[in-house]
Amino acid sequence: VQLQASGGGLVETGDSLRLSCGVSTRFFSTLTLAWFRRAPGKEREFVSAITGSGSIKYTDSVKGRFTVSRDNAKNTMYLQMNNLNPEDTAVYYCAAAQTSRLRDWSSQYPYWGQGTLVTVSS
Repeated sequence: VQLQASGGGLVETGDSLRLSCGVSTRFFSTLTLAWFRRAPGKEREFVSAITGSGSIKYTDSVKGRFTVSRDNAKNTMYLQMNNLNPEDTAVYYCAAAQTSRLRDWSSQYPYWGQGTLVTVSS
């Protein structure tokens, strides 16, 4: 399983951005996929996850602003990020696990993309 995250960039407070994560595998629809992020000087943290059946989980700080989705026909997961603020500045990583359950610990995901940088200026 190989993952490729893209879509990061430099935006201003209040702007929106959409991240994409392409996944190379025949078993995409069975995977639980997740977004994590690592802010400068901080530990990597869970952002959101989505199962193959569409169950979703968000960390509290992004609820109401971020929306995770997936397109099983395109083997792609998305993260729509609205109303961004400087605290969202981080490298965003997509991850995958062969499970039908929602997982929010990084150790539960064996497959990782390379990360894409999101910078939100104030």
